[in-house]
Amino acid sequence: MSIETDPVAAPQSANGQGPIPLSLSTEAARKLATTTKTVPQMQGVTSRWLLKLLPWVEATGGTYRVNRRLSYTVGDGNIVFTFAGDRFQVIPNELRELPVLRDFDDAEVLVALAGQFEQQQYQPGQIIAEFGHQADRVYLIAHGRINKVGTGKYGNETMGGVLAEGQYFGDQVLTQPDSIWEFTARADTACTVLSLPRQAFDATVGRSQDLAAHLERYRARQDRPQDTNGEAEISVAAGHAGEPDLPGTFVDYETSPREYELSVAQTVLRIHTRVADLYNQPMNQIEQQLRLTIEELRERQESELLNNPDFGLLRNADHAQRIHTRGGPPTPDDLDDLLSTVWKEPTFFLAHPKAIAAFGRECNSRGVYPQAVEVGGHQIPAWRGIPLFPSSKIGVSQHNTSSVLLIRAGEENRGVVGLRQTGLPDEYEPGLNVRFMGISEKGIMSYLVSTYYSAAILVPDAIGVLEDAELG
Repeated sequence: MSIETDPVAAPQSANGQGPIPLSLSTEAARKLATTTKTVPQMQGVTSRWLLKLLPWVEATGGTYRVNRRLSYTVGDGNIVFTFAGDRFQVIPNELRELPVLRDFDDAEVLVALAGQFEQQQYQPGQIIAEFGHQADRVYLIAHGRINKVGTGKYGNETMGGVLAEGQYFGDQVLTQPDSIWEFTARADTACTVLSLPRQAFDATVGRSQDLAAHLERYRARQDRPQDTNGEAEISVAAGHAGEPDLPGTFVDYETSPREYELSVAQTVLRIHTRVADLYNQPMNQIEQQLRLTIEELRERQESELLNNPDFGLLRNADHAQRIHTRGGPPTPDDLDDLLSTVWKEPTFFLAHPKAIAAFGRECNSRGVYPQAVEVGGHQIPAWRGIPLFPSSKIGVSQHNTSSVLLIRAGEENRGVVGLRQTGLPDEYEPGLNVRFMGISEKGIMSYLVSTYYSAAILVPDAIGVLEDAELG
């Protein structure tokens, strides 16, 4: 019997370590090949929808002034407390967030008022103030959430909104002794509130001539005609017949309009001349370094447009335009409530991706499936036809809550606009320039990379914020 052998079988090596190769290996061949490379990648790059969606306005002089009609609605902000053990204490100067004390700066009197607040605890479902009863004190919410409950036309219960930490109600009792509660305040969660009785406030007024004079000036301003938006009224006659005397009027302006100065984000990019000279193929080292640096500057720019204390949209939205969720997670009802704050031509929602996911879960649990809309070739989730864009620059708190913004964009719509200046020296992109700073004695080239920007809210109802939306 004969055994056939493979004529091309690889001969075995003498040391028995395996067959001898009959062709060039791929590992060896790669030494002669050119590697296909990508440009440097960066995980921190996001879609930056806010920068894409905001209309950009030229701030030619570096400053943008927002002129408005005279408004009397001031001092409607959040109040901050200190906390020690189980006791809350209002910071005296924070009392100036109450409209009646907005321009009052007597520190001694504010300290006296802050010391007269009484702390009270309420359990879920307890009534704090009842509709139709005499209003006799102002309440500050130190912790928890309170529902504003009203009575419908046929005696049914209606929801009038949610109040949460830092907000207040009942401030009208300080200037209107005979006022009554227009809603029932009921604790939705365990709540801690600080309250100031009307009698204690009156006693302080009696001891302070400065506070008494301030109240007189405040009442005089309140007596001036206003429209429903708190702006100085423009008198107009309509629906009349014959030849009655027509009212005379004028449009009053704010005497101290807000001005937005362009902010800046900068860095110095350093590149060794040896790197730029010898390692510039197939990719230009300076271009790639600049590209990634500019990406990071643009990311920081978007973060500042949302979170900067001076002009950031989250920090500068009017407190009357801030609402809270009804039960924790962002629901379709909550986004409808948000739409009621920016109902004049809303442009887009902006939320953290986790907030969008939480909203999607709430829709799924209700059997609601919103339609997506196409924006620039992307399918974007939407609610009521308004796109809901993601942004990781909206923070998530330590309690796993976040905010949802609704924005009306555009100068012609009295909305929100981005501010920048183009035509800068050594401009590389609109509003961004790269300036060569020279070469050091160590052979290192330096480039100053700068971008100038800001954002302006033209009228308060151009932006609404749904706060403390739970993401869990």
